[in-house]
Amino acid sequence: MTTSETLDLSTSPEHIERLKENMEKVDSLSRKLVEIMSTKKQHHPGLDAPNHELFARAATSYWAEMLQNPAKMMEQQVEFWGKSVLNFAEAQKILAAQEGKEALETSPSDRRFTNPMWEKNPYFNYIKQQYLTNSEIIRMAVEEVADLEPLDRQRLSYFSDQIIHMMAPTNFLPTNPDALEKALETEGQSLIDGLQNLVADLEANNGELVVRLADESAFEIGRNIATTPGEVVYRNRMMELIQYRPTTETVHETPIVLFPPWINKFYILDLKAQNSLIKWVTEQGYTLFVVSWINPNGDYADVGMEEYIEEGFLTAFEKAKEICGVKQVNAIGYCIAGTTLSLTLALMKKRGDKSVKSATLFTALTDFSDQGDFTPFLQNDFVDAIEAEIGEDGILPSYIMARTFSYLRSNDLVYGPAIRSYMMGQTPPAFDLLYWNGDGANLPGKMAVQYLRGLCQGNAFADGGFEVFGETLHLRDVDIPVMAVTCETDHIARWSDCYRGVQQMGGRSKTFIVSQSGHIAGIVNPPSRDKYGHYTNADLKLDAPDWMAGATFNEGSWWPRWESWLKKRSGKQVPAREPGDSGYPALEQAPGSYVRARARS
Repeated sequence: MTTSETLDLSTSPEHIERLKENMEKVDSLSRKLVEIMSTKKQHHPGLDAPNHELFARAATSYWAEMLQNPAKMMEQQVEFWGKSVLNFAEAQKILAAQEGKEALETSPSDRRFTNPMWEKNPYFNYIKQQYLTNSEIIRMAVEEVADLEPLDRQRLSYFSDQIIHMMAPTNFLPTNPDALEKALETEGQSLIDGLQNLVADLEANNGELVVRLADESAFEIGRNIATTPGEVVYRNRMMELIQYRPTTETVHETPIVLFPPWINKFYILDLKAQNSLIKWVTEQGYTLFVVSWINPNGDYADVGMEEYIEEGFLTAFEKAKEICGVKQVNAIGYCIAGTTLSLTLALMKKRGDKSVKSATLFTALTDFSDQGDFTPFLQNDFVDAIEAEIGEDGILPSYIMARTFSYLRSNDLVYGPAIRSYMMGQTPPAFDLLYWNGDGANLPGKMAVQYLRGLCQGNAFADGGFEVFGETLHLRDVDIPVMAVTCETDHIARWSDCYRGVQQMGGRSKTFIVSQSGHIAGIVNPPSRDKYGHYTNADLKLDAPDWMAGATFNEGSWWPRWESWLKKRSGKQVPAREPGDSGYPALEQAPGSYVRARARS
């Protein structure tokens, strides 16, 4: 339906009457919304913005600069006035143009402004152009604030960008033509549906606004995601150990033990058969164990990195060895589990434990000297607020970490989904990756603080040593063969930062790969898709830019290259192993019970 047809329809008496009726329903839902928000549990305000001292320093510096160099400030203001007047003139030009005449494209390509009305309608065109102008001036002002330390400038830039994104005209109904057209076309039903979506999301999260990214009714763990056959063969308070069923007559003697991050669930590696790394590994002839972590509650307040290492990593190694009757395993650690696997390997070196033959690290940071996009959140004011939020409950709620990750890509993961769900009344898509993204886990308070203070802020593992079980662990203690797989556009664990950590490891056999794409798609990249390639370079003495400059680009997935590397460290062929044995009978079918526990704020 065209805009003119929509407007014609909206003028009919019947349409107006139905629209009024639906607006009364909107009012009723609004009252429900207020009731929910009034009972919302408040989180620590320090989690929402940096300490006011940052903005005060910036304002003071800006004021001092204006006094010292008023001509420069006036030049900026005159430029702002000039652009504003030109925006208004362009709106008048469009208004005066003949109906149907094409308007010129006057702004950079931006997915938020794809509706033709942003160009052809003088009202929306002016709003858009003025928003873009305001955004440019704010960024320029931040860039030119003098006397700020680089860290403060980076934080100020990040949070000013967040304000810019939040104030986009697309985020407000009166200035969003897509939402207005939808409301007219549906006689207001889209607004009712949107408010119902909003109320449902708030009720599901105790009043905390967590935008639902996927249609949760479309997925069921164990039915259409996480379906690779296997059995839970061991369980303790920290994890379930899943052994997957073989798909070949023989397997390599040395089993694999895979540790996913405990911030999210393991089934990112088993979403569906077509892109399941777990399924693919079994098809290559390996015995695969995967750890499924507990989703902790208040009973886990005093659980730290030590418990994850002892009752998670070391226990999983021992159980896999006993079940398979071997002396060594190969290990995989993804993200924070790769960081902790590296700590575990350093501890095992101190103890003379040679149970792990090789380690594969997926997007794992071990040197935090440059904190990348997370720098704004890893300063004392935010970490202090996290400690305060943990408080008496002893748990860091999952939504806090999820929100932090989401705001690194706020237009894609916050505002865009909110507009579609709450303004347009659309049901979130049935997208398995987004379903997984919303299925987070709580973090034990002690572990979260150890990780943030000791590793992220103190960079103790790479600088000075990280204390665990009375041992001081260093990156150089990791001396077994390592392959590190990183991702080119990863904004969570930048490949160059991962590279710096691998360089400091003490082993002579180190392989480094950079996959195309990001933190998830670069890892979940099956050969059958033939979508993303990867970079290799054997010279790990180079700094990161030179390593990439001299790297070879390889078409296709890195999975086969990794499997060729792993095969050399996996021993002879033995008869395929069924899950468990007489000492460890199957407790239940994969994916087990722990993975099904949902975290709510």
